[in-house]
Amino acid sequence: MTLLRLCTLFLLGACAIIGIPHAFAAAPQPWEMTFQPAATPIMREIDTLHHYILWIITTITLFVLVLLTYVILKFRAGKNPTPSRQTHNVLIEVLWTTLPVIILVGIAVPSFGLLYREDVIPKADFTLKATGHQWYWSYEYPDHGKFSFDSTMIPENQLKPGEKRLLEVSNRIVVPVNATVQVLVTADDVIHAWAVPAFGVKIDATPGKTNHTWFKVEREGVYYGQCSELCGTNHAFMPISVEAVSQQKFTEWVADAQKKFAATPDNQHRVVAAAERQ
Repeated sequence: MTLLRLCTLFLLGACAIIGIPHAFAAAPQPWEMTFQPAATPIMREIDTLHHYILWIITTITLFVLVLLTYVILKFRAGKNPTPSRQTHNVLIEVLWTTLPVIILVGIAVPSFGLLYREDVIPKADFTLKATGHQWYWSYEYPDHGKFSFDSTMIPENQLKPGEKRLLEVSNRIVVPVNATVQVLVTADDVIHAWAVPAFGVKIDATPGKTNHTWFKVEREGVYYGQCSELCGTNHAFMPISVEAVSQQKFTEWVADAQKKFAATPDNQHRVVAAAERQ
């Protein structure tokens, strides 16, 4: 490992501890140790909770390290040939019982609040349906004419300059910024998981069951995710790509998508996609 890489790891680790994110990126970066910069309110809360708990963990770890060092040096056999016979200390026993309870309550309260806000979907502007297949995703916009399309990974030999390996897809999800999007997630074969790190979203896609989640992207850009449940041979090759645009551009995209995808039946989409992968 080079000195430059060691310095990079140190700086990223320091940023993680003090809560300073590195340069904005909506996809994984080389030698990345911190979360991807938050693009939604929920992910910002996850970031905040992470840094809050990290400070608590760091403080406890340093305290235990200092305490162990003190005990090792002060109570070693060479310095105490006659060991102490003391077995109880009421104050210490009260402290080591009450302090952990206080710490756990201090962690539980914001954690439960965040879990509630993740699970309870606010009034949605529209719904997006995601279905996992072996090994690609298909999407439906039921509130915009019920058109649907498949989203398959672009092979490495077909990537254009600047495109990201294993993350680019044939058809991106397009959503408007500052819109609350309800996502219905299911699968038609095995269990998959729909996950976009910058959104703070990860939810299982289970055959015969529809799970739900939501996100609200706050800035324009392209955000990447992947299936996060081991689902077979090509598990690593079913990425997710979400493009957040202005409301005007989204309206224009919907008009084009209704023409582009409504002309071909859903089952034919899948046949064509399967043939392209072969």
